[in-house]
Amino acid sequence: MSYLDFLQSKIDIAPESGFTITPDNINPILKPHQRDAVMWAVKGGRRALFEAFGLGKTMQELEYSRIVSERTGGQSLITMPLGVKQEFYRDALDKLKIPAPEYVRTMEEARNSKNQILITNYERVRDGDIDPTYFTAAAGLDEASVLRSFGSKTYQVFLDKFKGVPFKLVATATPAPNKYKELIHYAGFLEVMDTGQALTRFFKRDSTKANNLTLYPGKEDDFWLWVSSWALYISKPSDLGYDDTGYDLPPLKVFYHELKTKSSTEVDKDGQVRLFQDASVSLPAAHRIKRNSIAERVKEAERIINRSRFEHFILWHDLEDERREIKKALPDAVEIYGTQDLDIRERNTIDFSEGKFRLLATKKELSGSGCNFQRHCHRAIFVGIDYEFNDFIQAIHRIYRFLQEKQVIIDIIYMDSEAEVLAALKKKWKQYDEMTAKMAAIVKKYGLSGTSIIEKLKRHIGVKRMEKQGVHYRAINNDCILEMENMPDNSVGLIHTSIPFGNHYEYTASYNDFGHNPDTERFFEQMDFLSPHLLRILKPGRVFACHVKDRVLFGSQTGTGMPTIEPFHALCIAHYMKHGFQYFGMITVVTDVVRENNQTYRLGYTEQCKDGSKMGVGCPEYILLFRKLPTNRTKAYADEPVQKSKDDYSLAEWQLDAHAFWPSSGDRFLTSQEISAMPISQVQRTFKKFAQNNVYDFHRHVEITKEIDAAGRLSKTFMTAPPASKSPDVWDDINRMRTLNTSQSQKRLQLHVCPLQIDIVERIINRYSNQGDVVLDPFGGLMTVPYMAVKMGRYGVGIELNADYFRDGVNYLESVEAQISQPTLFDFIRSGSEEQGQEGA
Repeated sequence: MSYLDFLQSKIDIAPESGFTITPDNINPILKPHQRDAVMWAVKGGRRALFEAFGLGKTMQELEYSRIVSERTGGQSLITMPLGVKQEFYRDALDKLKIPAPEYVRTMEEARNSKNQILITNYERVRDGDIDPTYFTAAAGLDEASVLRSFGSKTYQVFLDKFKGVPFKLVATATPAPNKYKELIHYAGFLEVMDTGQALTRFFKRDSTKANNLTLYPGKEDDFWLWVSSWALYISKPSDLGYDDTGYDLPPLKVFYHELKTKSSTEVDKDGQVRLFQDASVSLPAAHRIKRNSIAERVKEAERIINRSRFEHFILWHDLEDERREIKKALPDAVEIYGTQDLDIRERNTIDFSEGKFRLLATKKELSGSGCNFQRHCHRAIFVGIDYEFNDFIQAIHRIYRFLQEKQVIIDIIYMDSEAEVLAALKKKWKQYDEMTAKMAAIVKKYGLSGTSIIEKLKRHIGVKRMEKQGVHYRAINNDCILEMENMPDNSVGLIHTSIPFGNHYEYTASYNDFGHNPDTERFFEQMDFLSPHLLRILKPGRVFACHVKDRVLFGSQTGTGMPTIEPFHALCIAHYMKHGFQYFGMITVVTDVVRENNQTYRLGYTEQCKDGSKMGVGCPEYILLFRKLPTNRTKAYADEPVQKSKDDYSLAEWQLDAHAFWPSSGDRFLTSQEISAMPISQVQRTFKKFAQNNVYDFHRHVEITKEIDAAGRLSKTFMTAPPASKSPDVWDDINRMRTLNTSQSQKRLQLHVCPLQIDIVERIINRYSNQGDVVLDPFGGLMTVPYMAVKMGRYGVGIELNADYFRDGVNYLESVEAQISQPTLFDFIRSGSEEQGQEGA
């Protein structure tokens, strides 16, 4: 396989595991958009239908199951919420003219059934009454929003129980209403991509807080294209190029009824008196408000109903006390509740959908998914509200859907102290509409064929090469594998780098990125293209110093329930030895365990007290030392030995270098993004110190000021980078602004995900290279290694794929070549501390 072939194999598109059918294989009763969706899903094998309410998902699920069962000779299982099976019976018998699917409660019933299509509910599967793996033909999930909550019991159980089923179809109208990453839970169920892998692939980590993941800005289009390869979004038939006649949503009116909270006070454990009106910022207090306002809210619902005595209403509520109050105020209301006999619950659902009674009181979690009530009802009252948008929008669409003939009226009752909850629901509603529109646009643009999606994603392979060369350095913006193919043999005196840590992070939106791999095995497959070049270009006898760190594997991804450690440093040792390097030692760099725990939550003090048996230790960093064997192996001296004068290299320094434990100050370079996140006053202080300690250069002053401006840190109200005075007769230390203190400023820093410390680099270069040697970093980042090489009298070469890091690194290299000390992270810390000390004095 060529390197280009390898990169193309990284393109994320869901594999097709089904078979091709023609329109003739589809029941002619299906409308064109339904026919196309079924053909697409059957060909894909494991797919999702995310279609608007009323577009006919039930018929599509039945037809998908029929086709797959007939082709494979097995049975299909459709799993659904309680109370929905009558919709499947009706569509099978009245529309598709096929035998009604049989409802099964146990595996004995399933094995004895002669039907091709069987149906059951989620509880039967979750509790083990039904084994999905028995159904070799297909497994469908109706209203699959049950999977959306990652980490829930239902999701984890279903992920395992359906694993390996050849054909899977999930169907829902409300995927990921407010968090894009929830879509990966569907991908995990469909076995399109492991959930942990998808998190790494598309989401960046907050290095200061675990689980705070946001979509990479450069990955947004790729993410949606990937989703569209396994999930079909349709908001109306025209999304697939068909006529929308008959698919116009009815008018929708939403009325908000705000009720006043009774004035009341409470005293907390600290003796502080709090008003109940502040409950919007306290969940416990908000629950108390909800319970204490039941009578008022139900009375308002009664008033709304009494004004429309002949219309049918659904009363959505959340609490059992609300249900009892509704029944007391409205005795004619029929109830659905959790402890109710399942047959009675189902009968009440069917009777209300058929218009046999006027008022239905139920919870969103019981009747909010799958039930179609639009034939006889167009009014709904939310007796209370909460933050659960998915349940909320599902409940609305029980009546607001295609084929609804009347204007839909929604009444939402809430207390004035719940204004924040209402605002959150409205915001999520807007996000839901925007996301649905975006996916519909992708379907329109690329159609249902994966070919055009692949061509689009191929555009992210490769990088436009750039090079910046000075007298003592060379910096290249390129894929290091492609760049090193043209580097001469035996030309580099030292290779020092911090490699990407497997598939832990991605640094660019390019498929060339080493971090863009599904797992560690694939990472090392890409490294197989690089490592032979590392050995080839290194001079005989010289050193490759590789900075690595072991990786935390979370229990939610591995299934162990506890964090474990992937010995990444050991895997690296095995890899480079396989490629001919001689491993001869390892330097340990201890890291901050408190900061690590803030990032991973795996070493918590509270958990240690609960059960210390599962608690590990912090992960240090390592510098792995490898050597290319010299030509003459009698004494194993390098062809060009790294020699030191004992006058310049003391015995004391040797003792510290020879020790396998190297503490580090942690000082490192800053990115322009970090500078742009800092207060302008802090930038001003650092520039002043910089100007005082270096010979003034007007042109350099202009260039630095331009860089500060480009980072958005050049103030228009005061001079950010003024000339500094070196004369006692000219005062320049009158600070006219108050500034943040150091600790506050530090909280605003965007931390580089894998920094390479300056002092570590300095010691490696000093120990393992000679003056004038070429020192290479194939993963240059901010060019710390070539920067220190230049500063220490070597020739620095850095290769970096990320264009932003490359530009920042070039600035540092230009600076050091001009013999100017560029500010580092510690300069900001020190300058802030000094000012704080002066203010305190």
